[in-house]
Amino acid sequence: MPVRTIALVEDHALIAFGFRDLIASTEDLTLAGSVETVAELAGLEGPLDLVVLDLRLADASLPADNVAAIHERGAHALIYTGADDRRLIQSAARSGALGLIRKSAAPDVLLDAIRTAAEGREVFSTDWAAAIDADAALTDAKLSQREQEILGLYASGETATSVAIRTGLSRDTVADYVSRIRKKYAEAGRPAHSRVDLYKRAIEDGYLGTSE
Repeated sequence: MPVRTIALVEDHALIAFGFRDLIASTEDLTLAGSVETVAELAGLEGPLDLVVLDLRLADASLPADNVAAIHERGAHALIYTGADDRRLIQSAARSGALGLIRKSAAPDVLLDAIRTAAEGREVFSTDWAAAIDADAALTDAKLSQREQEILGLYASGETATSVAIRTGLSRDTVADYVSRIRKKYAEAGRPAHSRVDLYKRAIEDGYLGTSE
């Protein structure tokens, strides 16, 4: 029986303790460590088959960024959550996570999901399917990576001048980017005439996090 090495990213200590004890009760899973942020995974030794990732972390990091960092390390990602934030779930699904498992799931259900994801196979659930189906209903505006960055900053309340400073662009270039972003959303049938509209589009597409 192959032994899979996993890690947990979870900033609630009690949940992490319970997770550790559950994994310790198995013979085919090894917990390399439990950390509170994805960045702290760098401190764990050896390759990982899977990272079980809390959807909403205290450092306000975005699921898409966290999943991308986990993939860069060569591991699969499984979302572990007690929240119902569909937008964050959609963001995680779009980024390539293999599925979602609820923190309220029974231990045997959680272990089955971990074993499945550790083998690189998708974990199907009604929550995951609903998020993906809902996400598919939104037409992709096909923003470039730079446009996503500009939108994320601008929609969060930054001025065009501060966005320019943070990105190293001129203010006029930032204004051109915002105009282009508005045009793409309009062409996608999701107009964004105001800054509030841009904020909504950014939330819908996972370019902004949400507060607890």
